[in-house]
Amino acid sequence: MKKPSRDTISRMSLYLRALQELSKAQASPTISSLGLSRELNISPDQLRRDLWYFGQFGRRGVGYSIESLKNKISEILGLNKRWNICICGMGNLGSALLAYKGFKEQNLNISACFDADPKKIYKKKGGITIYPLEDMKNIIRSSRIEIAIIAAPVTAAQTIVDRLVSCDIKAILNFAPVKLIVSPKVKLRNVDLSTELFNLTYFLSQP
Repeated sequence: MKKPSRDTISRMSLYLRALQELSKAQASPTISSLGLSRELNISPDQLRRDLWYFGQFGRRGVGYSIESLKNKISEILGLNKRWNICICGMGNLGSALLAYKGFKEQNLNISACFDADPKKIYKKKGGITIYPLEDMKNIIRSSRIEIAIIAAPVTAAQTIVDRLVSCDIKAILNFAPVKLIVSPKVKLRNVDLSTELFNLTYFLSQP
């Protein structure tokens, strides 16, 4: 079967979020493809194409079971297990990510933080200890961390990535606005906040 695109996986995350909200708020246990697509402002055909990659869902004339589809998409996205995560860089952004409560709701557990600033290391923030980079290998191994978030300055980002890869981390979310070099075996996703804002300023500047 053809593999789903990155855009499809991104939309699956949106479907999951919508279903989680619907399961809290909606009286009916089911929803049609039209109803779910309207929640996200996409076409019903796009919704059905995305779900097709992963099997058959719903019944004609009945729709989708909200609870069943929510659980299935959670499983598809790997959220039926707990993932331990570390944050590298405890400046303003790293601190904001640590404080975000939505991670735990999705089985994403911040287990450790790392920083190079001697004034921060071995102190706790939000109940999580901040370790020096030199402790990375031992902490990642003992805490069974599988995903890393980089919220460090541009000048330190590549060094941190190299350390993470040497610790067998294979999934990294990078917030530093710099192109990082990693092995093809490592899944690296970049979040460039400036680029996203430039898209908005372009939109607003058009007549």
